[in-house]
Amino acid sequence: MDIFGDIERFISEDLYPYRYVVTIALAAAVATGLAFVYWRGWHRVLWNHKVLSGAIGVPLLVVAAIGGNYFLSPLWERSTACEASPIAGAGTGSDRCDGIAIAATNPPATTTTPTTAPPSASAGASSAPTNQPQPSEPRAFEARVVTQGQFVGADDFHFGEGDALLIESAPGQYTLRFENFSVRNGPDLFVYLSTEPEDISGDAINLGSLKATDGAFNYDVPAGTDVSRFTSALVWCKDFSVLFATAALSGA
Repeated sequence: MDIFGDIERFISEDLYPYRYVVTIALAAAVATGLAFVYWRGWHRVLWNHKVLSGAIGVPLLVVAAIGGNYFLSPLWERSTACEASPIAGAGTGSDRCDGIAIAATNPPATTTTPTTAPPSASAGASSAPTNQPQPSEPRAFEARVVTQGQFVGADDFHFGEGDALLIESAPGQYTLRFENFSVRNGPDLFVYLSTEPEDISGDAINLGSLKATDGAFNYDVPAGTDVSRFTSALVWCKDFSVLFATAALSGA
C-alpha cells in the first residue's frame, strides 16, 4: 500500500493547493478527448462491436466503482459521535453535541483515609463523652487533565481541528478525549498515542479506529501505560501510512 500512500500524498500536498486550475485543465482534457474520438469516428467502432466493448468496459466500470467508493466516498461522508467527559460537569465538549444529555463516562472513584478507632469502653467506665478522633469521610477522586493539545491538519487537504485531552479518569487510569473535533474523513483512520510529533513511533499505541469525523468522544488508554512518554495524539490512515491530524501534548 506504500505506492497508494505516495500517490495520496502527491495529490494532497502537491496538487490540492492548485485544485481549481487542475480541475479546469482535466475538464478541458476530457472534453478534447471526447471530441477527438467523435471526430475520428471511433465511437462507431465501439458501437459496431457491442459484445467486445461490453466485455472490456463492464469489468473496468465495476473496478472503478468499487475502488472509487473506497478511496473517494469517505471524503464527503461525515459522522458525529458524542460521549460524555470523564470529568463530571465538563459539558458536551462540542457544539454538535449540545442538547444531548449523557451521564459521566466514569463515575468518581473513592479513596478512604485511615481513621483511628475509638478504644473499647472498660467495665464501669464513665459514659461521659470524650474527645475521640472522628472517622473521616471518603474522599472522591476527581478526574483531571494531565496533558493537552490542539489538533492541526497535516496539510491543506488533511485539515483537522479540536482539542486532545489526556485525562486521568481514575487513579492510574487514563482516557484520551477529543473535544470540538473535526477532521477530513478518509479510509482506514485510526487514533494513536505517539512519542513522535508527526509520525507513528515504534512504540506508538493504537487506541482504535476513529469513532467519527466530528464531535466529542473518548479512548481508553491501556492499563499500565506510562503516559508521560507520549507527546502527541495522531489521526493516521493505517492503510496508506498517511497523517491526517496531530495534536502535540503538553502539561495542562
